[in-house]
Amino acid sequence: MRAVDLIRRKRDGHILGADEITAFVQGATSRSWPDYQLAAMLMAILLRGMNAEETAVLTRAMVFSGETLDWGDLAPRAVGKHSTGGVGDKLSLILTPLAAACGAVVPKMSGRGLGHTGGTLDKLESIPGFRIGLSVDEAREVLKRIGCFMIGQTKTIAPADKILYALRDVTATVESVPLISASIMSKKLAEGVGGLVLDVKVGDGAFMKTADDARTLARMMIAIGKSQGVRTEAVLTAMEQPLGRACGNAVEVAECIEVLRGGGPSDVRELSLDFAARLVMLAGFDNARQRVEAALVGGQGLETFRRMIEAQGGDPRVVDDPTRLPLATSRHIIRAERAGIFQGWKAEAVGRAIVRLGGGRDRAEDAVDHAVGAVVLARPGERVKTGDGLLELLFRHEPRLGAALEVLVKYLAPKSGDIVDTRKTGLAWTTIFNKRVFLLPHHGEMGICRPGKRGMRILLARRWSNRRRR
Repeated sequence: MRAVDLIRRKRDGHILGADEITAFVQGATSRSWPDYQLAAMLMAILLRGMNAEETAVLTRAMVFSGETLDWGDLAPRAVGKHSTGGVGDKLSLILTPLAAACGAVVPKMSGRGLGHTGGTLDKLESIPGFRIGLSVDEAREVLKRIGCFMIGQTKTIAPADKILYALRDVTATVESVPLISASIMSKKLAEGVGGLVLDVKVGDGAFMKTADDARTLARMMIAIGKSQGVRTEAVLTAMEQPLGRACGNAVEVAECIEVLRGGGPSDVRELSLDFAARLVMLAGFDNARQRVEAALVGGQGLETFRRMIEAQGGDPRVVDDPTRLPLATSRHIIRAERAGIFQGWKAEAVGRAIVRLGGGRDRAEDAVDHAVGAVVLARPGERVKTGDGLLELLFRHEPRLGAALEVLVKYLAPKSGDIVDTRKTGLAWTTIFNKRVFLLPHHGEMGICRPGKRGMRILLARRWSNRRRR
């Protein structure tokens, strides 16, 4: 069947059959479909959607576009975690070694930056010498010795997803529930895990802007996992504000090391503990929360991270001396020009500013500058004085700094006709490029993020899971 006929059918809103969806995936894998036709189909799917059956078929076709992994006698403890992506989302680098230190087996395949969100692989590659391209045999050996690895997709594991993932990033087809579900679940199912925890981000800095969209995505992925016999649960977490303080690549790795040492921002630390505990529980261990807390306090998580870095060719000395990470030396601090209550940065604004600095991609072939990034200096609800720092930008090139500041203006400046009475609001404000930027609350359906009792930002009234209660 011709590619143009399949594209036309989906464009016109038809439900595609299994043979048609398989032909699309095979066309991507074999490269018999050129990129412009793949992009057209991706856009048709984004605009017209896919039902649950179409999405399940798409996922299976992507899984079997390559090989699936089997960890042998380690399989009963093999578990995985995946995030739908956010700004400053560095949790995987912390919870993976933490869970492994508690006896779970965590084979972690990750992706690169997508849109305004960061990518785990880009963060890992900021560690000097770190190899994300291990062969399956090399990865298996690391898993046996360390209990975890963190790599990119190999050419043989879900190759269709690797091709489509790169195209989605540069064709404005990221925000599609069926495409996100199939992309995530195809990688996870190919990893050979028996249990899976999904971190579904919701809010301004996430691909899912509303709780309803996030629930739809969570339920679809859980259904896919159930159909393949994988115990799957999902947690919705807030992404109105950047997660933690560090946003970028090397700067986030430095913050991860700080957390594994027992410090760091409370939201990053608590979410890492929570997700690591879920993995340990799915791996079959009791008292999971106590185990991961002990591994954090006792330094076993940090030591596992060090051993994983060394096993994958990286410089383990960064764990003791994070200044060995490549960090841009030029800094620009945005300061409050009026005292008040700081309401936070829009996460998407910060993410897109980092892309402009060079820390993300506009095109699939773009190189990433691991040294640039941002550090959030003031958190929501904090009282700031005139002159206090609000956001620090790490940059290499002045033109890129200018582009990043323009993005912040675009996303934060009041729209034409907005009236803001700062005498009544009591909110801090600043000026970028001579344009006043009011740092107002950005209330979406979930409202502005506020820490819970333990600093957590979990926005769930309940947890979705296909795991049977005992």
